[in-house]
Amino acid sequence: MKKILTIDVGGTFTKYAVVTGVRRFKIQTRGKFPTEKTNHEKFLESLVEIFKDNDDVEGIALSMPGLIDTYKGICISSGALEFSNGHKIVAELQDKCGVRVTVENDANCAALAEIKSGSLKDVKDAVVLVFGTAVGGAIIRNKNIYRGAHFCAGEVSYTLKSFDALANEEYFIGLDLGALAFQKNCAEILDMPEEKITGEMIFDLVDKDDDAVLNALYEYAHGVAVMIFNLQMILDPERFALGGGISVQQSFIDVVQDKLNEICSTAPDFIPHPQIVACKYHNDANLLGALYRHLSKK
Repeated sequence: MKKILTIDVGGTFTKYAVVTGVRRFKIQTRGKFPTEKTNHEKFLESLVEIFKDNDDVEGIALSMPGLIDTYKGICISSGALEFSNGHKIVAELQDKCGVRVTVENDANCAALAEIKSGSLKDVKDAVVLVFGTAVGGAIIRNKNIYRGAHFCAGEVSYTLKSFDALANEEYFIGLDLGALAFQKNCAEILDMPEEKITGEMIFDLVDKDDDAVLNALYEYAHGVAVMIFNLQMILDPERFALGGGISVQQSFIDVVQDKLNEICSTAPDFIPHPQIVACKYHNDANLLGALYRHLSKK
């Protein structure tokens, strides 16, 4: 029975799980810790330490943000972890751990999980959007990940948010539409420190019809809906799957759908209405997708 260490590196936390099985997967152990952001050497060592605690595994399946050359195992550009840009992360980890290592973009991992056995298993063309520190995106064409000529297909976070925008962080849409931005906005509304507020607290207030938090959610969801509408017209997928921790909240899915209905109500009749669902695997999608990538022979 295969035993694989799966690691999902996020902008805030790094999650990991030891998974057994080939067809039916079972998570034996799991954990998370703050993502190391000091330098590449310390970041790499933080991953090696997880392996040392689980050194009976046969391989490491890694999910990371940014532009990833999954075939050569290179971090072309790793988002907030700029110190890893250009590093041959697969070769480095294999050298230190002595087991086979694979790496894939985090949103592509989520898409692999959903298209293989999740909320997209019955469609051929789809888009996955993962809401976390920013917004991860993945494009599925004929049940395969479409990576593009430069491995940046689906990088919706780096799209510009206005006609007079420049191509720098101030004008990229990702940080505005990440779930973290919504959480920070709610912290300001509630006059609470950001580190004290949680998604559960926010959606508990949503369920209690708190006007201020509800208005913040509708404003946030409108931005998400506009992005989805635009992607529908560019890519024309059969379905969108929304992931990340916030996707666990049915209120989030419902409000985004409400905003999409509102936008589409004014559109010409020939415009297709985007279909959205929550990712089946929510926060575990990246871990499971990294495992699918590792077990693939492609």
